Amino acid sequence: MPCATTRRSAYSRTAARGELDLKTRQLCTPVHSTVAALAVLGGQTGPQLKINIEHMIAAGASRTEIIEAIWQMAVYGGLPASINGLNAAQEVFQAADRGG
Repeated sequence: MPCATTRRSAYSRTAARGELDLKTRQLCTPVHSTVAALAVLGGQTGPQLKINIEHMIAAGASRTEIIEAIWQMAVYGGLPASINGLNAAQEVFQAADRGG
């Protein structure tokens, strides 16, 4: 039952995380969220992803919300793309902490 295990892991465990409410989680599908879509596309979108993370912060999104939106994309784009997205977010957060 590898397929059932994958499905259970990808959808049950990831979708059940409590950091986002259902409405926000639904907005994390690649069709609706620029940051989520860029994260799922992977490393080549890094510069655009960073700019959009900055815009999300300016619009009032918390770091937790941004991280969770990227993490939700692991189901669709895989862990490598999500890790690249999380690294991009960390760089933006560190630059903001330094005042830059």
